[in-house]
Formats: sequence, C-alpha cells, structure tokens
Amino acid sequence: MTPLVLLPGMMCDARLFAPQVAALAGYAPRVIVSTQDTVAGMAAAVLAAAPPRFALAGLSMGGIVAMEVVAQAPGRVDRLALLDTNPRSELPAVALLREGQVARAVAGDLEGVLREDMKPNYLADGPQAPALLDLCMDMALGLGVDVFVNQSRALAGRSDRRAVLADYTRPALVLMGEEDRLCPRARHDEMHALMPQSRLEIIAGAGHLPTLENPEHTTAALASWMEA
Repeated sequence: MTPLVLLPGMMCDARLFAPQVAALAGYAPRVIVSTQDTVAGMAAAVLAAAPPRFALAGLSMGGIVAMEVVAQAPGRVDRLALLDTNPRSELPAVALLREGQVARAVAGDLEGVLREDMKPNYLADGPQAPALLDLCMDMALGLGVDVFVNQSRALAGRSDRRAVLADYTRPALVLMGEEDRLCPRARHDEMHALMPQSRLEIIAGAGHLPTLENPEHTTAALASWMEA
C-alpha cells in the first residue's frame, strides 16, 4: 500500500480534505499544512515529514508545492494528483496584488482580506456555499496573519514547473471544479497535455474547492488514481 500525502490550499488546514481522509483511510492519509515563506522551503518540509515513497495530492497552493516536491525528489513521488492549481509562475500584477493584501493583513485586516478579496471567489454558487465559506474563514483565521504573509510571499516568488510535469511519467490525475474562477480550465488542459499519462477530471457543481463542494465525485476520482 502506498501512503497518501495531501497538501491543502492557501489558508486551509486538514479540514479541506476531511471527506477524503475518511474515505481513503486505508491509504493512511496524512495532511501536511505548508507555512514556510518559499515554495522550495514548503516542499523541503513535506519531504522531511513524508514517508520514503508516497502518493501526493495537492490542491491550489498545495498543488504548487506538490510540483516543487517532484522537482526536488521525483523518485519519492509514486503518483501525483494536481487539483485546481497552476503550473506557471506568478504574474507580476498578481504578485503586486498579494503585497497589498499582505499590508492589509499585517495592519490588522486579515479577516477583511479573506472575506472581501479571497474566499468569495473559492466556491460555486449553491445552498452549501454559505456554510463552506464559514468553514473556509475558520480555517484561515485559525492559521493567522503570519501564515498568510508567508504563504502569500511564497506564491508570489514561485517557479514555473511545467518542465517538471513534462518529465514526470508516473500515474497522474489532473482535477478541477467545473466552476473554478481562480485556476481556469486552460491551465488544467495544459497540465494534462504535459503529462499524457494523466487522467483529466472536471467536477460538476464545484468551484475552487471540489474536495468539499462535491466530495463524492472528487473522492471517487482520487480513489481511482490511487488504484491506477
């Protein structure tokens, strides 16, 4: 049995993967929250905490960290799942936007940044959205300002990892919520093309957080990937 390591997105904790942890318990899933101020440092911390060889799934920032893990130690990643993420480096305009958000957070308005600028873009419309938004806020505020600053700066300084994906030949899954407004379909098509052995899954009724918005179909896709 290959153990499973799960990497959450920005300002999310293990609750992002709660349905998958329960359903995939046979793979001894472990969620690692990245709090370092560089993606390279985040990946190094994952490798220090992970088993010698493991399956790796990351969502959003977690996917970015997962690609960096593969860059640092490709032989340790038995299979790779990239959910609602982006293999490219940060656009300068987005990096500038992040610095403004960091300044607001440090000045005491982390909740405002999260509630106004970030979390409303995470979810598809639907009756479950308000409760999931409350959960997202609780995860983020629990992690706090220092983690927000570190994660923001890590993402702003990240490297393009398309070449890493092109070299990866193990089983792979590329998955996104159909209504993801943050990481568009084109990025997922690109990752799928870079890894022709991968399976592309589009999850209906979900935005940027399909693990919570449509856990049944997301978990099924991950289970199939684990068995490939």
